Amino acid sequence: MDLTPAEVRLQCRQGKFHFPTPGIASGFLQANLVILPKNMAFDFLVFCTRNPKPCPLLDVTELGNPEPEIVATGADLRTDLPRYHIFRNGEFQAEVAEITDIWRDDFVGFLIGCSFSFESALMDAGIPVRHIQEGKNVPMYKTNIACKTAGKFSAPMVVSMRPLSASDVIRAVQITSGFSKAHGTPIHFGSPEEIGITNLDNPDFGEAVTVGEGEIPVFWACGVTTQIAIIQAMPEIAITHAPGYMFVTDVKDDYFCL
Repeated sequence: MDLTPAEVRLQCRQGKFHFPTPGIASGFLQANLVILPKNMAFDFLVFCTRNPKPCPLLDVTELGNPEPEIVATGADLRTDLPRYHIFRNGEFQAEVAEITDIWRDDFVGFLIGCSFSFESALMDAGIPVRHIQEGKNVPMYKTNIACKTAGKFSAPMVVSMRPLSASDVIRAVQITSGFSKAHGTPIHFGSPEEIGITNLDNPDFGEAVTVGEGEIPVFWACGVTTQIAIIQAMPEIAITHAPGYMFVTDVKDDYFCL
């Protein structure tokens, strides 16, 4: 689907786009979304600062303003994502297509880098991205790697997985090392059990993909870590993207390359 970021956001706003976003608006950064009340926002900001691998910050909105002015001028975080998750007191409440009716003047929005952003660079280098090949959402797993705590926010790191050949692993590390705002290099490859993953066919989020004979599962830190942190912090209300249904920014995916 060949759409510009603005076209993706407009179709979301019009209720016409309700798909996972891997492979969408190729060449532009995608972002995880977290919206919190002001009284929880500072601790969450510190959590992201202390855990830059799973939580690389791209933008933070002004109090009560749904426009992410740095990464997408004119966009509206209340309507411009395909799907949202609503949490109340740490419990998942609903998946919805827009959040205009529950927006509050004390909300602060956080946009956090996403590994979908480096997938175009992998494919341009001839490295296959399996979930895009199979038309699926990327598989995501909880690990036994603890994030650093900030206030009430703590979480085990969540990772996304892409199976690669041994030769492609080396090139993938080299390519993604430049994408520090999209989780950067992998945090692990090989034995999933070493990071607490017991069954690749049963991801905690997203969909399982085929791992071919001789292929190595490669794991990148994932912004869905923030959703686990929200569940454990139990704010009165929190809003996130639905896993895999990201916010598409106007920022080119190589803008933050080192």
